[in-house]
Amino acid sequence: MRKIVWYLFLFVSVLSVAQTQLPYAVVDTKIAKIPVDLTTSTTGIAKYIEDNFKTDAEKIRAVFYWTASNIGYDVPNMNTPNQFQTSQEKIENTLKTRKGVCIHYAEVFNEIALKVGIQSEIIHGYTKQHGKIDQLSHAWCAAKIDNKWFVFDPTWGAGAMSNGKFIKKLNNSYFKVEPSKIIASHMPFDYMWQFLNYPLTNEDFYAGRIQEDKTKKYFDFEKEIALYYKKTKTDQLFESAERIEKNGLKNSLILDYYNVKKKQWKVVMQNANVEKMNTIVAEVNEAVLQLNDFIMYRNKKFKPTFSDEKINKMIQTPREKLQKCQNDVFKLVMVGTENEDNLKSLRKTIAEALIQADEHASFVKDYLNASKLKRKTMFSKVSWFGIPLN
Repeated sequence: MRKIVWYLFLFVSVLSVAQTQLPYAVVDTKIAKIPVDLTTSTTGIAKYIEDNFKTDAEKIRAVFYWTASNIGYDVPNMNTPNQFQTSQEKIENTLKTRKGVCIHYAEVFNEIALKVGIQSEIIHGYTKQHGKIDQLSHAWCAAKIDNKWFVFDPTWGAGAMSNGKFIKKLNNSYFKVEPSKIIASHMPFDYMWQFLNYPLTNEDFYAGRIQEDKTKKYFDFEKEIALYYKKTKTDQLFESAERIEKNGLKNSLILDYYNVKKKQWKVVMQNANVEKMNTIVAEVNEAVLQLNDFIMYRNKKFKPTFSDEKINKMIQTPREKLQKCQNDVFKLVMVGTENEDNLKSLRKTIAEALIQADEHASFVKDYLNASKLKRKTMFSKVSWFGIPLN
C-alpha cells in the first residue's frame, strides 16, 4: 500500500511541473514566430504581442522571452557603455545590432512592456554572485502583474559568461521573480525599488541578511511608489538621492550613482527654473506694456474719460503683476552660470518698473481723492518706462 501511494505522489508531482511550464511553452513558441520586419522597433514587437496574447501574464512572458532570446551580450563594451545615449538611441541601436549590455536589455524590455499596457520600471543597482559583490553596476526591470510587483532580469535571463565569452541560454530563474527572493543577488541603489516593507540596507546585503526584519521601521513601498509617480521629475530625483544616501554609500558603485542622481537633479532644477524665468519675462513684458499704456493715457490727461474705477484698475493691474513677478523671481536660485547675468538683469528691470508703477499708483490715489477742479491741475508730462524685455 505504501508503495502505491509513493508512485501516485510522484506522478502528481511530475504532472504538476508539466502543467506549470506549459503556459511558457505556448507563449514562447508563438512569440518566436514573430515576423522579422516587426522586430525592427518596439512598436512592431508590442503590436504583435497585443495581437497574439490576452493576459498581462502572457504579455510579460512574451516581452521577457523575446528580449532575452534576441539580444546578445556585448562583451567588448561591457565596461564602457555609452552613457551619453538617450533611451531611444539605446533601444534603436540594440534592435539594429541585436547586442547590448544590461541597460540595453532593460530599456528594450521596459519600453515593450509599457507599450503593451504593463506598468514597468528600469531598476539600477548592483549585484552579488557566489558571495562576492560584482564590480560593475547593473540594470534590470520590474513590472506590475495582477496588481503585484515582480522582478525581471532579461540580461541574466539571456545567458551567462564563461571564459570571457557570453553563452546564450535562456534562464527562467530571472523571469517574474518574487522581490523577497531576488534581493539575495540584486540590490537596487534606491531601496524603494526593493518592493519590500522592511528594506535591506547595503550593510545587510553585504552580510547576506536577507530575511525580513520586522524590528525595522515599516516602509509602505506601494504607497511611496504611487506618490512617486505623482511628483515632478525634480522631486523624484531629489527624494531618490535622499533614499540612496540614507541606505548607506557602501561602495563606489553606490556613490557614483548617488552623484549622478544629484547632478541630474541639479540639471532638471536649473532647466525648470530657466523655464520659470522665461515665464516671468513674458509676464514682465505684459506688465510693462500695460504700464506704458497707462502712462500714455496719463500723458493725454486721462482722455477719453473713464470711470475712476477703470482708471485705478489700469495702474493696479500692471502693478500687481510686477509685484507677483518680483516675488517669483527671487525664488529662483539655480539657473546655471550662463543665465546668472540674465537673472540679475531681470530682477533689476522688475524693481525699476515696480518703482514706476508705485509712483503712478500714488498719483492715481491722490487724483481720485481730489476734487474735479483740482484734478485738472495735477497733470504733467511723464515718460514711458523703457521697453519690453526680449
